[in-house]
Amino acid sequence: MAIVLGRPGVDGLGEAVGVLREWQYDGAPMQLHPGDVGWFWRSGAEATAAAVRTWSRNGRILAVGLLDGPALLRLTIAPDAQRDEGLARQLVEDVTEQERGVLPGGRANIEAPMGALVQGLLFEAGWDVDEPWTPLRRDLTEPVNDPGVRIESVGPERAHVFAAVHRAAFDGSRFTDERWHAMAAGLPYADARCLLAYDDRGDAVAAVTVWSAGPGRPGLLEPMGVHREHRRQGYGEAVTVAAAAALQELGSSSAIVCAPTSNAGAVATYQSAGFLRCPEVRDQYRSAQASGSSVTSGA
Repeated sequence: MAIVLGRPGVDGLGEAVGVLREWQYDGAPMQLHPGDVGWFWRSGAEATAAAVRTWSRNGRILAVGLLDGPALLRLTIAPDAQRDEGLARQLVEDVTEQERGVLPGGRANIEAPMGALVQGLLFEAGWDVDEPWTPLRRDLTEPVNDPGVRIESVGPERAHVFAAVHRAAFDGSRFTDERWHAMAAGLPYADARCLLAYDDRGDAVAAVTVWSAGPGRPGLLEPMGVHREHRRQGYGEAVTVAAAAALQELGSSSAIVCAPTSNAGAVATYQSAGFLRCPEVRDQYRSAQASGSSVTSGA
């Protein structure tokens, strides 16, 4: 059967999010999580649908991609299809040929599960490895300690506070309370929570969003940030511990997060909150000069 590249549209996002939930399991390589789609939903349902691509065979979705930027495709594949040669070759063709509507010409990045066949075929097509990222994981089968600071679960009436902390934590952030409401209206947010940490004076100092993929599956932290005026005081560790506790309450088997390896402070914060480092992962990138490369279909 032919593999069909699709754009699910708003009405099809539920199916795409559903398969992403099913593909999460402890021990899986770092991959696209329903929470990643949920965080993107801050731009609205229509923008999210426009950024999602699916690859299906005989009506079954085998791969899902999120254009998390104009030239960054975050791609994951069904666990039993990661060594499927026909699928892998089709994926490479679709991301290579600009007219397929996946990636533009010129410099581009792809995040794909480590060990998937598509990675090797991308190397053959002239793609290279980019900067390393460090995944971290915390097992949630044991009790999570109290974070030691006041933690608040954010509802609509406190969205403006969460947005303000996010903007103060991330340079260039344009996150607003309107974007929070758009995110909270998305399908993945039914299994998510936003948390704020407060200092002794009652000021909100750190924020995190956690995304469950369902009971017994890994949950995701995305994003976590500390107000720039309150860093190096332990608030990042505290809100990360609170995030793990929230995911545990939601039934997650573990909590996962990924940070650039170059951001040693972030990696250290997650480790101090009980997360263990996993082997590094790397995106693959295509330079502008290599944008015309492709891989021919095999038998």
